[in-house]
Amino acid sequence: MSPDKTNLSPENPPFLNGGKKENFFKEIFKFALLAAIIVLPIRIFIAQPFVVSGASMDPTFESGQYLIVDQISYRFGSPKRGDVIIFRYPLDKKKFFIKRIIGLPSETVDLQNGQISITNKDGAKALVTEESYISSRASNDSRSSVILKNNEYFVLGDNRTESSDSRFWGPVESSLIIGRPFISLFPISKISLLPGVGVPNMKDADKI
Repeated sequence: MSPDKTNLSPENPPFLNGGKKENFFKEIFKFALLAAIIVLPIRIFIAQPFVVSGASMDPTFESGQYLIVDQISYRFGSPKRGDVIIFRYPLDKKKFFIKRIIGLPSETVDLQNGQISITNKDGAKALVTEESYISSRASNDSRSSVILKNNEYFVLGDNRTESSDSRFWGPVESSLIIGRPFISLFPISKISLLPGVGVPNMKDADKI
C-alpha cells in the first residue's frame, strides 16, 4: 500500500504556518512604517521630548525632569520676555540648553550687583525689580552691558548662582531656538501644562 502523499502535493504545500508568519511580519513592517510617517514629522516639526540636566533652572525645573517641547508656536510669533526656551548652545550646537529670556532683540541689557536694567531701542530704560521664579539673585562687583542685535536674545538661568548663560557666553540667535516647554510629564509632582511661565516685573528707571 503506497503512502498517502496528499499533504505533499503542490496544492497543499507543507509549512502552512510559514505563510502566516510572513504575513504577520509584513503587517508589523507596515505598522512600523505608518507610525514613522506619522510620528517623525511631529517629532521634527511640532514637538519632541527633552530631559533637563543640571541645576541651572532650579527651582523651576529640576535635573531629570521630562518635558515635551512645543516647536511650532514660535513659527507664528516671536519669543517674549519671561519665556523659558530650549535652544542649541551657541558654542556647541550639538548641545541643548534651557534658560529664560530676559532681553529681547535690539535691547541693551545692563547687569550690576545682581540688578538687571533693560534699555529698549527707543532709549527707554527700565529696571527688573522682581522675578518670582527665582529664589535668589547672583551678585558681584563687576558690571557688564550687552547690546543685542535684531535677532538676538539675552537668556539667564533661574538659579543665577549656578547657571552658565548669556552673562558668560553671550546672546542666543533666534535661529538656535528650538521651542518652549509645553508639558512637564515627570516627576509626577511636576506634571503641568506650560511649565515655567513667569514674566519679570519691571519699572521705569526714572520712577525708582
